[in-house]
Amino acid sequence: MSYRAEIIGGGVAGLATATAMALRGADVRVHEQAARITEVGAGLQISPNGLAVLDGLGAGDALRSQSVQARAVRLIDGVTGRVVLTLDLAGHRPDQEWRFVHRATLIDILHAAAEAAGATIDTGARIDAAEAGLFADKGALVVGADGIRSMLRGLILGTKAPDFTGQIAWRAIIDDEAPPEVQVWMGPGRHIVSYPLPGGRRNIVAVLESATWAEEGWRHPGDPEKLRKAFGSFVQPASQWLETVAHANVWGLFAHPVARSWSEGGKAVLVGDAAHPMLPFLAQGANMALEDAWVLADCLDKDVDAETAFQTYQNLRAPRVKRVVSASAANARNYHLSNPLVRRVGHAVLGFGGRIAPSAAVGRFDWLYAHDVTGKTRLAPNV
Repeated sequence: MSYRAEIIGGGVAGLATATAMALRGADVRVHEQAARITEVGAGLQISPNGLAVLDGLGAGDALRSQSVQARAVRLIDGVTGRVVLTLDLAGHRPDQEWRFVHRATLIDILHAAAEAAGATIDTGARIDAAEAGLFADKGALVVGADGIRSMLRGLILGTKAPDFTGQIAWRAIIDDEAPPEVQVWMGPGRHIVSYPLPGGRRNIVAVLESATWAEEGWRHPGDPEKLRKAFGSFVQPASQWLETVAHANVWGLFAHPVARSWSEGGKAVLVGDAAHPMLPFLAQGANMALEDAWVLADCLDKDVDAETAFQTYQNLRAPRVKRVVSASAANARNYHLSNPLVRRVGHAVLGFGGRIAPSAAVGRFDWLYAHDVTGKTRLAPNV
């Protein structure tokens, strides 16, 4: 197909989709409402399935040069400091790469890749429903990459208030030389995830079960003292990290259903969080957006018309996304065990399984991480 695409949103989903489409010869324009393409204050985990897409887009080496490679995942009892389970990624999956990167760095990489591929990026461009409709009337494909509050999702599906999960989260970055691993510190009704970022920094996400909640969206300023109080039962070094937090963002975690329809005819389609908002318990939001971008562009490249391509795209993506959402919710439950007996037994089972079959423990999520939507296809030289 030869087509023109108007992409609403200049985040991970929008820029990756723009790159994938432009590399296949499409005429692509990205509309980002912010005055400039930028991100602040957050780390991301790029797992092998997401890195495969970046490699396919020619941006993988740029990501590698500005990120930290993970060597392990370590589950720790936050109350006692005892290591429950260690997943040796380097030893048991040496052919796969997990990477830690600042979100702003990934945005910069994708921005450069999109422009190198020939996409046009407009900033300070807030698109409303009328303008989106005008794009479609003039024959463009409209792509909603505008996140959890997607205007285009509302037009396709109508608006429905999400359900509060009973959890709030804080996010912070501190100066600290962290080992190249994900650490998950688990406690009753709460957990902390920590991993390194380039430049001697440590990314921290702390999740707490709570009857009250903050507004959705992760850029709301939080009180570091409330964060420290919420995790006061945790031992060092986790408690010590929180003592150094000077600034934190806080937000409520809301469950959005995976969209029942990701497109409207052959005119408009959703990608990333606009189609399937993700809770953070499997670190797959950005990775699923990258996969969406590749698959959508690939379907448009292969199918005879946009409506067929959009339906093929949803048919390919929806079952996988739903499985990720389910696995993410299960992780949260396992991290937050509150009953002391259940907690001891659960941790013992995890540790025993990791000791007797370490490779199997690492391979439990091969269905997720070993999946490569690109089929090892590279469209462009590295940028």
